[in-house]
Amino acid sequence: MLVFSGPYFNVRQRIIDVEMNRLRTMLDLNWSRFQTSQAARRPKTGLAACLGLMIGALCVPAGSAFAQEEKIENPVAVFSGLDKITGRIISFDVYIGETVQFGALQVTPNVCYTRPATENPFTTGFVQVDELTLNNEVRRIFSGWMFADSPGLHAVEHPVYDIWLTGCKESSTVPPPEGYAGPEIRGAVAIKDDPLAGEASEGTSSGVAIPEPKPF
Repeated sequence: MLVFSGPYFNVRQRIIDVEMNRLRTMLDLNWSRFQTSQAARRPKTGLAACLGLMIGALCVPAGSAFAQEEKIENPVAVFSGLDKITGRIISFDVYIGETVQFGALQVTPNVCYTRPATENPFTTGFVQVDELTLNNEVRRIFSGWMFADSPGLHAVEHPVYDIWLTGCKESSTVPPPEGYAGPEIRGAVAIKDDPLAGEASEGTSSGVAIPEPKPF
């Protein structure tokens, strides 16, 4: 049997040992990565699944459609309107589905949501705004969500008038329009307090006056 010895063979053996150790390390690392990937693909059960659901719920943005937040649907949307020429600001109530006119703009709220008193305030409304042109034509200039806390986020762009949502209410001092079919009105209404309405008619037997159609 031949036995190789000497400096040359000793160095060669050390190189072989180093390469073998490097290969073992690479194999161990790849095997660990494979096990980790397989574990991630397995369905979680028990405590791991519960923790995953809790973390996922905390990571959902507050404004996301997946965040199940309680909303209160209100019958009245409150707006502020600015006449840029005179500098006059008017606050007025509009029932859901009703169309009122401020200057050359016609405002129609479709929904107005608030949150319960136990949650952070967040008032939103889906609003459509049309412009009555000099040719007596109606042109849609805005259709989307307005946010009472951020009036400049989705603002109505018009050279003369500005309109923004300021709040939602369960009732109004303005009588509802004829044939109103929106959310339930919770509270009494007064008479002739609408800054945009015409003169009220004579009171009915129920004691509630019927306002004249708003000017268009």
